[in-house]
Amino acid sequence: MDWIYSPTDPLLETIAGAFIAFVLIILLTRIIGLRSFAKFTVYDFAVTIAVGSIISSVLTSSTSIAQGFIAIGALLGLTYLFSALQKKSETFDDVISNTPLLLMDGPKMLHDNLKSAKIQEAQVIAKLREANVLNYDQIVAVVLESTGDISVLHRPSSKDDDFEERLLQGVVKRK
Repeated sequence: MDWIYSPTDPLLETIAGAFIAFVLIILLTRIIGLRSFAKFTVYDFAVTIAVGSIISSVLTSSTSIAQGFIAIGALLGLTYLFSALQKKSETFDDVISNTPLLLMDGPKMLHDNLKSAKIQEAQVIAKLREANVLNYDQIVAVVLESTGDISVLHRPSSKDDDFEERLLQGVVKRK
């Protein structure tokens, strides 16, 4: 039964660590700002994942609270520094940030851009469905954002009943 509960489990330390980590994260976020956990760039996302991993290490007692706090503080401090450097230097911003990429220009799929981004047409079509696109003529642009998200810019349909079947390409139809 040790896999469920062991008398040697540091339960009180885990509760105390969770409380301290929670308070420290709030304090650091208030000092550094909400950007601390934003997803503007790939490194923002990586820092968010790393902070979660550090908190996990602290809560499972494989890392001390002090060491975890210093690691989280260092990562969030670097995030703050990088965002300040991005504002001051366009070259620095170009080096660490991805540039948004056009995947569709109006109803036209840009296959060379899809290939370079390693995105399949079916994935773009899924995003079109998520955006409630009923007709390819509604599409203004589809953009692969610097965060890896796909944005669909579209107009409302002039004919609500004008639905293009190719938007269901690859969808399994069950009876």
